[in-house]
Amino acid sequence: MNTNRSFDIVLFGATGFTGELTAQYLAKHAPKNLRWALAGRNQEKLTALRQKLAEINPATKDLPILFADTNQPESLKTLAHSTRVLITTAGPFMNYNGDAMVGACAQAGTHYCDITGEPEFKDRSWLNWHETAKKTGAKIVHSCGVDSIPHDLGVFFTLKHLPKNVPIRIEGIVGGDARPSAGTMHTVVSAMSRLVPLSIAHLKRHAKDKKASNRKVGGTLPLLRYSRSLNSWVMPFPTIDQQHIKHSANALEVYGPDFKYGHFIEINKFSTVAKIIGGLSSVIALAQLPVTRRLLLSKIEQSEQGPSDEVREKSWFRVLFTAKAGGKTVVTEVRGGDPGYDETAKMLAESAMCLAFDDLPSGGGQLTTAVAMGDQLLERLQRAGLQFNLVSNS
Repeated sequence: MNTNRSFDIVLFGATGFTGELTAQYLAKHAPKNLRWALAGRNQEKLTALRQKLAEINPATKDLPILFADTNQPESLKTLAHSTRVLITTAGPFMNYNGDAMVGACAQAGTHYCDITGEPEFKDRSWLNWHETAKKTGAKIVHSCGVDSIPHDLGVFFTLKHLPKNVPIRIEGIVGGDARPSAGTMHTVVSAMSRLVPLSIAHLKRHAKDKKASNRKVGGTLPLLRYSRSLNSWVMPFPTIDQQHIKHSANALEVYGPDFKYGHFIEINKFSTVAKIIGGLSSVIALAQLPVTRRLLLSKIEQSEQGPSDEVREKSWFRVLFTAKAGGKTVVTEVRGGDPGYDETAKMLAESAMCLAFDDLPSGGGQLTTAVAMGDQLLERLQRAGLQFNLVSNS
């Protein structure tokens, strides 16, 4: 990777809710020798943000501000060549031409990380830029936030407590208390409106992304059930997280010769389960037609842009992993505070600093966090306060 760049990290999309939290995290926690900058279209908003950052850390009062627009390819090319690592929080990524940013980084040999939870965007990115990034050495790492670091690295952490070279079965159960922002809900509705293109992109990637290994990677049965140990219902949770874990398992032999993973969410009452299923079905149906989709999005845009400091302070999440391998049963957990914003900003910023400074496995391409950064990122996040705990080992 070319180290002769003006910056170590450039943050694009910093004036959005999560982007600003990421900028604040860097202002508070980045090492003094970090050369970083803000980038975007709106100079006025970026200047105002820089003033806020200077109140946190006076050293940022002259933080460079760079122009970049995802609809202007030359600006992205210039941006990608200016930095070793590019962070972007400007989603929904399918709506805002995120593929152009990935392409600019892949071609320039610039490491890239984002917070997308959009499966279609991830698959199209792989189809368009994986081979280019392999040639240039760029590490393209999607979903460096609550989607999907706690899950991807949570399984990676769990494997350290299991026997080697045996079949492995792991289930992850997500629990917590947190509120989504308008931007997150906008992304969900946009994704639900593109079910056919999403399926096409997934099938195209699956057809091209063939594994030469004779190792098996799959899923456990996605069954709704009652858990006596949790005293709650456990419902299949069809997020992007399970896809990332399977990609990690396909790439790394530490996942064993026969690996299966199931992803679930913890729900206290069955009546809530029914409401979630009904609500999700309604969103999917309404998202299919332009008229009803616009109505949904207008309601979302009238809501506050993100949870308040007070709400985030009370928010928390936990992912509980139960693993069975070689006659052993291991339970681990990943635990943190507000998942979608405070912890996501932490995870994204630490991922970027890991890509910029740590001694990582060689090779480029579109990679998961476990494959691209593995132990180095795990150690960074533990030092930063994200908990990876061994609960039981029998």
